[in-house]
Amino acid sequence: MRLYMTVAAGGFRRHATYRMATAAGVFTNTVFGFILSYTYIALWDERPHLGGYDQADALAYVWIGQALLATCALMGGGFQEEVMERIRTGDIAVDLYRPADLQTWWFSDNLGRSAFHLLGRGVVPMTVGAIAFDITLPSRPSTWPAFLLAVALGSIVSFSIWYLVAMSAFWLLDGQGVAQVAWLGGLFFSGMLLPLNVFPGALGEVARVLPWASMLQVPADVYLEKYEGWGLLGAFAFQGCWAVVLLAAGRVAQTLATRKVVVQGG
Repeated sequence: MRLYMTVAAGGFRRHATYRMATAAGVFTNTVFGFILSYTYIALWDERPHLGGYDQADALAYVWIGQALLATCALMGGGFQEEVMERIRTGDIAVDLYRPADLQTWWFSDNLGRSAFHLLGRGVVPMTVGAIAFDITLPSRPSTWPAFLLAVALGSIVSFSIWYLVAMSAFWLLDGQGVAQVAWLGGLFFSGMLLPLNVFPGALGEVARVLPWASMLQVPADVYLEKYEGWGLLGAFAFQGCWAVVLLAAGRVAQTLATRKVVVQGG
């Protein structure tokens, strides 16, 4: 356990060293936050209460999305690129033979990365959005820890998806195609472009039960206090179930990959 805590702390420190990249990310998230905010204002002026949100809710959703873009790796977290490169070069064989578990190692590293981006690239854009626009703020203090829990669960689901993407490189000549599909899925089905509540009919129903909904839509609705009592527990259960299923799938993929390496090495 101490090893993986050290890995998580190392992941936090490693990303904290890229100060200019962090500043550029904050600037970019803030600029896109303004662009999306004015787009949402125009849309909600025409369609008030679209998707069950008023304009203040919609604007809060925009800035939550900007805060969680890197935190929950909605468009990729970066670690999968390193893992796929190690698979391509064969260096992954060394990792699989180490006494440290591969999945837990990268989970811990991603935990540190996610925590840093929440603080480094999440707080500032969210604060700027709250100052510049009339956004909804939680009315209950208990909403904040519930929101952070939802973000943590969303980050775990995100890691699980990207870990499976990385593992696909064991059986494909190039995992970039799978990564591109996952990138598009995260952009569209997480609700990054529009809240999933706005999606019509069957498309909306399907989108809201896919794992990507755990990464933005659920945390945003927790923040906006759309869940209460058992509904809030149900939202956490939804995220937790996807996390368990996807982590288990990643474990199976890792086991099959290890056997493949052993066979080829033998």
